[in-house]
Amino acid sequence: MQGNISLLTLTIAAAGALAEDRFVTQAGAYPAAGGKSFGVTRTSASAEGDLVPCDVLGTAIVEAGAAFAKDADLQSDASGRAIALTVGAKHGVARAMQAATAAGQKVEVLLLPSNGIPTAAS
Repeated sequence: MQGNISLLTLTIAAAGALAEDRFVTQAGAYPAAGGKSFGVTRTSASAEGDLVPCDVLGTAIVEAGAAFAKDADLQSDASGRAIALTVGAKHGVARAMQAATAAGQKVEVLLLPSNGIPTAAS
């Protein structure tokens, strides 16, 4: 079952076009692959300056960028989609509450604090 339990939703100003259900930074852009994330967009933005609500605490629905297992530690790819945490990645941003079998699927994740999952590189 897929759901969403947001404990805190904050608004950001988009730095450009953004898709819904993607990780973003506080600056309103997609993070670098493996970079820090502020939250997950609840709606899309079509242009710079559009205001977008972002789930920053709790669970969120995120678009997968590749397949991953339930309970996998996740990072963002350069398009803000969830992918399995890679060796040497600096910041894990969520934990999978559901498995994704392919890119493009929407899955529920547990959001982690901005410093995310400690990794060997941290």
